[in-house]
Formats: sequence, structure tokens, C-alpha cells
Amino acid sequence: MRSLVSITLLLATLLPAAPAAAILKIEITQGVAGGIPIAVVPFGRPKGAPMPQDVAAIVRADLARSGRFAPLAADKLPARPTRNRDVVYKDWRLVKVDALVIGTVQRRKDGRYQIEFRLMDVYKQRQLTGYRYVVAEKRLRAIAHQIADRIYEKLTGEPGVFNTRVAYVSRQGVGKNVRFQLNVADSDGYNPVAIVTSPEPIMSPAWSPDGKQIAYVSFEAKRSMIYLQSVITGKRERLAQYPGINSAPAFAPDGRRLAMTLSRDGNAEIYVMDLKTKHLKRLTFDPAIDTEPTWSPDGSQIIFTSDRAGGPQLYRKSASGGAPTRLTYEGSYNARARYAPDGKSVAFVTRRNGRYDIGVMNLGSGSVDVLTNTRLDESPSFAPNGSMILYATEIQGRGVLASVSSDGRVRQLYTLTDADIREPAWSPYLPR
Repeated sequence: MRSLVSITLLLATLLPAAPAAAILKIEITQGVAGGIPIAVVPFGRPKGAPMPQDVAAIVRADLARSGRFAPLAADKLPARPTRNRDVVYKDWRLVKVDALVIGTVQRRKDGRYQIEFRLMDVYKQRQLTGYRYVVAEKRLRAIAHQIADRIYEKLTGEPGVFNTRVAYVSRQGVGKNVRFQLNVADSDGYNPVAIVTSPEPIMSPAWSPDGKQIAYVSFEAKRSMIYLQSVITGKRERLAQYPGINSAPAFAPDGRRLAMTLSRDGNAEIYVMDLKTKHLKRLTFDPAIDTEPTWSPDGSQIIFTSDRAGGPQLYRKSASGGAPTRLTYEGSYNARARYAPDGKSVAFVTRRNGRYDIGVMNLGSGSVDVLTNTRLDESPSFAPNGSMILYATEIQGRGVLASVSSDGRVRQLYTLTDADIREPAWSPYLPR
């Protein structure tokens, strides 16, 4: 094992970290027919008081973007109540909404903002839920996402994921001017921040389970190395710079171990690093290429890609060792698996009819559903509630991101006007 002395604490100063140039544009390309009809009334505020964020508009946009709701257009609202006693339910039944969101935003004397919201059942004429928050101005967008999460969960029975983040790699420029950025943005594409910038490729971002760190592969030294970087402070640590391949980092669910692919012993194998001691444990022993590990949510299993049968296929083995079991047999290319949060299925890249699509395998039955039908789909990443899968694809030669619901009914497209984007990774749930 390489000396711990070589594991150096670094600052992310390869190039100055800076706000990303553009906000991801998200377009719903397919929604659920008959989404839940809901009205989100602009939140009340003191007359003439400017507000740095339109909280109700953010909530409305989140719900619409999910594809599961059909928010009433603002110019169709029959009234603009902000308190329970001002709600006339028959007005809302006439415009055929099932649920109504009202609320207020006020700036307090200490400079913070007090936000209250209530979700009303229009037909039962009662409040379903309601919360009050007091936050600094910079937290207003996050609170709006949390409100959308609570509404989503109350009306669908599933936790919302609006208050999460996505990491992705953008590529801008050509030739000597090419620039790669590892970006982190809110799930709606806002607040993008470039946490590292390099003239060389950046790949395989992987979130820590607490959402505070990202491991990734950088070629900034003209060869692959694995880094671990704080999303909050920007400090980073070089974890792996062994001879040959250093790639495909994947956090264990306990956050204390990182699986990775190394060829330090002459062949690409799966290793697990203890992040405190930097001790390495080799997990695979085969002359084939073993790569792209992903942990089961309980940390007991690892699924990886191997060409030991002559082409890339998925295998599963115990994280403590033992012989692997082959999972995929249909098709000549099945790779880059990612466990669903409930551990019952995996998303992966599968080649069918000459295309690289995103498939989902039920680990109980072995059945596979192919969810996409574009030409070059890759890098699937589950939302933390398992409802959506974010992935990279190409449209007219440009790298973009797309997402599809686990049942294939909802689809979205994520684009940047000035860059190609790849390598998406959806964050875990973030603290409220």
C-alpha cells in the first residue's frame, strides 16, 4: 500500500473556483396525464415590501417540474387569499383544483424572514399541513424547495426531492481553450457553483452520504487521480494516485469507506479504501477488467462491471469478499450500475439495437425495463427517493442531461446554452 505520506491535503486551487456561468434550463418533455390539480397563491407580504425571492413561484415551479402536478396558472386564480379564513372553497372547486397552497412572507426586525404556508384540501375544506420557518435571506430558495417537498409528500405519499442538489461536469471551449468544470446546483438548476475547474477531464462525481463531500476523478496531472472535496469549504484531498488507473469512486453507505477501481497491481480491480486510515482492501481477483462499483444501500453488497465473460456485464458480490454472481445475460453490453435507494433494483447502461439506453433491473426477479430510447445514454443516478433517474445523453451532437421517472412516465431535459454537460450525480437528502 502506498505510504500515507503521499496522501496530501490540498486546496481546490487548480484554477480558481467560481460561480458557474449559467443556470441549467429544465424542460418537462413528458408528464403524467391527469396530474394533481393544485393552486399556489402568491404569498402575502406587507404592502410595498420588496422580497428577494418569490417563494410561491418557486414552489409552483417545483411542483410543475415534477410532472405529477398541474398547477393553475397565476392569471387563472379566482382569488388571492393568504389566511385560512379568507379561503372561499367553492371558488376553488369551480376552477377544479383539488388542493390550495396559501402563505405569507414577512421580513423581521432582525433581518430574517418568516415564512408560513398552509396546504388546504379544497373538497374536504380542511388544512392538510402547514409550517412556519424563520430563516436568513440566503435560505429563502431552500425553504421554498422544502415547502414543495412537504406538499409533494402529503399529496403523493412519497418524499419530495426538490431540496436536493445535483453535481455534473460541463465542458466548454475547444482545443487549448477547453475547460472542464465540476458543478453543483440546486435540483432546479439554480445556484450553480463550480467547485473545481481544469483544462483536463473531470469524471465520475460521487456524493458522500451526508451530502457534504464529493469524490471524483481528475486528469489534471495528465493521468487519472481520485480526489475528495468538501462542497462547503472547497478543501480537497488526493486519495488515489497509484500507477495506472485510479477511477470510479463510490461511497459506502456509512460514509467511511470508498470503493474504487485501481490497476496498481497490474490489472483493473475493485478496491475499498478506509477513508480514515487510507488502508486498501482488494475486493476482486480476476485477469479481466473489474470497474464501476456501486454499494447496496445496506452496505452488504457491491455490484460492478466486468468483462470476464468476454464483454461488459454486471456482477454482484459481498462487500466482505467471496465469489461474484453474474446478474446480466441479455445483450453484449451492460455496465455502470447504480443501486436504487430501496436496494430492490439497479439502473444501468444497456446496449440494445445499437443504442445505449438506461435500463432498470429488478434484483428479485431479474426482469429489465428499458426506460430510454435515445442513442447514447450513460451515467444513471437515482434521486434519493428513487422516483427519478438522472442521466447523460446527446441531442444533436451536444451533451445534455435528462431524467426519467422509474416508471418511465415523466421525462425532463436539462441543458446549458454555452456548454456540454455530462456525468450527473444526484445528491442524497440534505438536512432541513
